Amino acid sequence: MIIQSLRLLFWMAVSCLNGLFIYKLAVPFILFKEKKWAKPILYVLFTGSAGMVIWVGDPNLLFTLLVFFPCFLLCTQGDLSQRLSLMLIFFCLIMSVCAILDTYLMHAGAYYDQVTRLLRPVIFGGLYFLLRKRLPPEPPKLSRRLWRLTLGLGAMPFLSIVAVVALSYNIHESLLVESQALRQGLVVLPMALGSALLLLLALLTLADYERLQQQERLAALREQYYQNLRREQNQVRTLRHDLRNHLAALQGLLEDSQSAKALDYVNQLEASPAFAGSRQLCEHEAANAVLAAKLEEMERLGLLPDVQIALPEQLSINDVDLCALLGNAMDNAMEAAVKARDKQISLHCRVEKGVLMLKVINALTGEEKDDLRSTKADRARHGFGLPGMREIAGRYGGSLEAGPRDGRFELLACLPVTAPAAE
Repeated sequence: MIIQSLRLLFWMAVSCLNGLFIYKLAVPFILFKEKKWAKPILYVLFTGSAGMVIWVGDPNLLFTLLVFFPCFLLCTQGDLSQRLSLMLIFFCLIMSVCAILDTYLMHAGAYYDQVTRLLRPVIFGGLYFLLRKRLPPEPPKLSRRLWRLTLGLGAMPFLSIVAVVALSYNIHESLLVESQALRQGLVVLPMALGSALLLLLALLTLADYERLQQQERLAALREQYYQNLRREQNQVRTLRHDLRNHLAALQGLLEDSQSAKALDYVNQLEASPAFAGSRQLCEHEAANAVLAAKLEEMERLGLLPDVQIALPEQLSINDVDLCALLGNAMDNAMEAAVKARDKQISLHCRVEKGVLMLKVINALTGEEKDDLRSTKADRARHGFGLPGMREIAGRYGGSLEAGPRDGRFELLACLPVTAPAAE
């Protein structure tokens, strides 16, 4: 009795080890719901799925599928394409390993069951340690377009596994059919496993590409801002250099009792861009650079900005995400205002009681699309639309709502923020 209990505990520990390796491999890619039960349920799901007996011609895969999909969706959040993509990838990874072991080690003799169970943690652990250094520090941030592409790619190994494993349930009716199905599985199952792993690596590459693109856009805005600063500094140096000449001219006008001309001369000097100074809209350096660049563009387009910004020097929100949110909100507002008679754009942004609040109001044009994507020809360099902005807000546990209100278009985003740690 004691030996049986110890044996049971041993195999339970092996199953838990399977789930642990898969869980540690999957967690860096997944955006969990903010519920205490989300992570434990997903761990139990991985443990149970990795312990299923799956072989070519076995309907157990379909039964596992009916539990795996709803539980995975229940525990995760984010874009549906993102969740479905990751669900297919990890389902294919687990099921392909189980099907390979259970099908092709079936003739391992009396110890078949023990061998297949012991090899599971070896393989899952090997995959984890193989990819451990490549695992992302946070879930990959891709556009909806790229997640849909990943979903389409993930469907191919999934359908291959279903076709080979589940749809050949009658293989034992004929030796020829059984032999053919086993040969197909010997090719398809390793390819499905390899495809799942390649898709995980592809997600990391695509996430790096998206991050570099956003950083490039932010760098371009910063460069524009600093070019403006340099231009203003040159104007100030020129003004200082000519100051003696200006004073001499004013003195001459006043000595000739030409006070009206002297006053006009002073007004011309006051209107010089050198006296305007650099735009300091808020303490946050990156946000200030983006907003200053956008304000200059708005003035060049003849728009009427009403900007009230109060952002601290440091925020828990990533600079790239914050600037993407601000920049795209203003891009969309400017694009609408240029087409409308109402040129007024209102942008209010502040941090209050641990929440960053962004409110942008602009005219309605009657051409608003459901996703608010930019309609410019070079859309890749402009706004990525409401879905991308909403994805940023959701990633920080916030919300973003947009739509017509009181005859104008209003965008309202709320993101929880934390104070930076004291040095």
